Amino acid sequence: MVIKYFHPVKPTSAEGLVADIYGQVKRDFGKVVEPFVMHSPLPEVLAGTWMACRESEVAGIVSRATKEAVAAAVSNLNSCSYCVDAHTIMLDAAGEKNAADAISRSCYSDIADVNLRLMVDWAAATSTPKSPVLLSPPFNRQEAPEIIGTAVYYQYMNRLVTVLLDKTPLPSTQSWLKPTLKSMASHMFQNAVKTKKDPGDSLRFLPKANLPSDLQWAKHSPNVACAFARFAEAVEKAGERTLPLAVRAFVQEELNEWNGKASELSLAWSEEEIGRFNEAEQAAARLALFAALAPHKVEEALVLEFRKHFPEETKMLGALSWASFAAARKTGTWLRVPPT
Repeated sequence: MVIKYFHPVKPTSAEGLVADIYGQVKRDFGKVVEPFVMHSPLPEVLAGTWMACRESEVAGIVSRATKEAVAAAVSNLNSCSYCVDAHTIMLDAAGEKNAADAISRSCYSDIADVNLRLMVDWAAATSTPKSPVLLSPPFNRQEAPEIIGTAVYYQYMNRLVTVLLDKTPLPSTQSWLKPTLKSMASHMFQNAVKTKKDPGDSLRFLPKANLPSDLQWAKHSPNVACAFARFAEAVEKAGERTLPLAVRAFVQEELNEWNGKASELSLAWSEEEIGRFNEAEQAAARLALFAALAPHKVEEALVLEFRKHFPEETKMLGALSWASFAAARKTGTWLRVPPT
């Protein structure tokens, strides 16, 4: 289990809240996988991360296959190869091998199930605010919280995974081995994927919180709304402990102008703004901005510069989580909830 830049809590040595969460992850997800483990230095953020995932993607009224297809398509959109592999494996485990293969090849027109293909086309447009596909979503008002929640969640998770994990969850990167390895992994997750989950079972991990205005798409599902409200509060507190107020305000201003795409020009312009901060704030602003808008550009030098001023591992995780979720929340404001 290789997680870059810090030392997470291993499942074999977990205690307290982290151990409780790991136990539920193993039961409901099938395995305590790296994307959850990497949050373990901040137990409240781990709790929020799992709650948002479980109540939107893992439990609920919408089929698991539909939500795994959304997760895989959003991950493909963000070029997060680790998450594409992970969620096409889960999609295959849910009984949709055809769709899993088509998403892996980015050939969405090959998806045989028309409804699933429409859902994937919608997910692939979630970073394009004015896309016509988003104006007429292929789901109803009751389904919206789980489906939009899954999309927003992977807008968040893709960013962190891109920075902290390898290119695939598989034990080998050899292309000729991948089909066999994915098939084996799919079989391992089948039981967990197909077992019905009790909605709301994860909400005990964090206290109640108010749902922010930019997460109102979740309000038609009490469990999804409660999970994302608590997740948002945990991430916000982690950001406050890590990033100076001026840095958070700067990143938020950049996100307010963001149209879903990162460009060299916009990042160059941001560098001029960053130059106004002191040295520590500059390191924090660069890491947070790149995590939010260009996670593929977060390289070791950027991380080392941040760690020079903020040496604690929890500070780095807090900065990455806050910035990634800020960007994900912005994408959620582009997604329409159908009328009644």
